Amino acid sequence: MTKRTVPGIAGSKRRDGAEPIVMVTAYDAPSARVATEADVDMILVGDSVAMVVLGYDSTLQVTVDDIAYHTAAVMRSDPTAVVVGDLPWMSFHVSPTETVGNAATLVRAGAHCVKLEGGAKRLPMIEAITAAEIPVVAHIGLTPQSTNVMGGFKIQGRQADAAQAMIDDARRLESAGCFAVVIEGVPDVVGRRVTEAIDIPTIGIGAGPDTDGQVLVYHDIIGLENRFKPRFVRRYGRAYEDQVSALTAYASDVRTGAFPGPDEVYSAGDELAEALGLYGSGPAADPAADPAAAPAPTTEPTA
Repeated sequence: MTKRTVPGIAGSKRRDGAEPIVMVTAYDAPSARVATEADVDMILVGDSVAMVVLGYDSTLQVTVDDIAYHTAAVMRSDPTAVVVGDLPWMSFHVSPTETVGNAATLVRAGAHCVKLEGGAKRLPMIEAITAAEIPVVAHIGLTPQSTNVMGGFKIQGRQADAAQAMIDDARRLESAGCFAVVIEGVPDVVGRRVTEAIDIPTIGIGAGPDTDGQVLVYHDIIGLENRFKPRFVRRYGRAYEDQVSALTAYASDVRTGAFPGPDEVYSAGDELAEALGLYGSGPAADPAADPAAAPAPTTEPTA
């Protein structure tokens, strides 16, 4: 499989004949290995790990150290994809110097580039990161770190002025040095117009079919996450149901004594069993070898 690179992704515009970009999230080595076997182009170590893996009800609790930890786990699988480390809330809402330091933490963990949410207001941070020669993916539209301001996970860009502002932001993000833009939770026409307006690729999640690529959460794709299903998600597996079925069968076999069976034990043979005071290789004690295990003598009643 071919190793993807940031320049290769940056040149992947569908209007120029490139194939759509395939991005998935992954938070650990096993899922990253699966993503590599599936030959995906980009792996996002997203702050969604907070909700999908760590059990929080939003992305706001995750830290730079959390993302670095999961990025390192992904990189141990030696992925062929470009790995994107997600800058979490309050890691780039600080000074440009601190922002670069946080981005560097993710790169040291193995990330090939970083992603951050927001439009024009993030330009100073993006310019500082790119000046440090760290590639940046932007993220506009529904930005989960801003849900308290947005009033929840709500579709963005429904009004013409908001849609135009998003297009303008995308142009400015490109000028600031971003090599790709994630567009989340917008009407399909907005996803199309943003994609047409810029020369760097767009990657949609709930942004319609006309972006230059798509991203979904790994656990949604395989059906491991079954608590809720956003409109833009298509499940390709039944991992949750399969795992419940497998664990239920295991529990039943343990309780009935069906597991472990002869094929799942290490047999030592009669010699060791006899040396340990066991009769043959079975679990029953040999009365002759172990007097303590012999049944107590019975006394016949006398007349």
